[in-house]
Amino acid sequence: MSVVSVRIHRCATIAIVFAGLMSGCSTTSTSKQVLADSAATNTDAKKRESGPADIRKRATIRLQLGVGYYQDGKFNVALDELKQALAIDPSFADAHLVLALVYTELHQDAQAEQSFQRALQIDPGNADVNNNYGWYLCQRGREKDSLGYFETALKDPLYTQKAKPLQNAGVCAARLGNAVASEDYFRRSFEIDPTGAVSAYNLAAIYYGRKDLPRARFYVSQVNNSPTPTAASLWLGIRIERSLGNRTNQVALESQLERLFADSREAQLQKRGAYSD
Repeated sequence: MSVVSVRIHRCATIAIVFAGLMSGCSTTSTSKQVLADSAATNTDAKKRESGPADIRKRATIRLQLGVGYYQDGKFNVALDELKQALAIDPSFADAHLVLALVYTELHQDAQAEQSFQRALQIDPGNADVNNNYGWYLCQRGREKDSLGYFETALKDPLYTQKAKPLQNAGVCAARLGNAVASEDYFRRSFEIDPTGAVSAYNLAAIYYGRKDLPRARFYVSQVNNSPTPTAASLWLGIRIERSLGNRTNQVALESQLERLFADSREAQLQKRGAYSD
């Protein structure tokens, strides 16, 4: 079975990591300037207020700036803001986490690993840190090591994004060849979040491989009937409908594939009638 994973957009990643840290997905130039002015004001006032709450408040402002620049792809500027946040509050696990994500984007794995480890040392039960570090490991061929971190993320009773580590664990378990665990992770993720395209697609692929066509059709339809079908999901849907003998549905999906993804590998396979590839 070909396992499909997705690269989560930086904005979505930060929304998952810090729900409520920022009001909205993007940070405008104006809001960044307001945050910068606020950071400067707080720096001037730090001699008057130096308690733990004030330290964390000032570090959070820098972290927010770093998050905004990270979302914009301005990684070196984000790096500077995050280092300033940690200079103010070295025990800020969230800042270490975002720093790790920035280093990951910069392909500086040694520094990313160090930042992940520091975040885990400060807050070993942090669900966001564990989920992101697990995915980091999985992407680097350390799938077996990654699963324990996803499980730790799932243990947090207050964590509201449990579909994400379950989805990630499903991908990593599949890469390890553990079909039973992979299916279980994907199913549990889908039960929490039926809009999760990765889990839905992979469940469809699992059941298609088993010739359980009605279940395969149910799951792939969740993706293909959404606003964001993919070439892979449409191609899988075409093959499922063909196997079921639903010619009308097959043709409709083929038209959609040609319209949306004319240059894709899947569209070329469809034109050749290579339904078994």
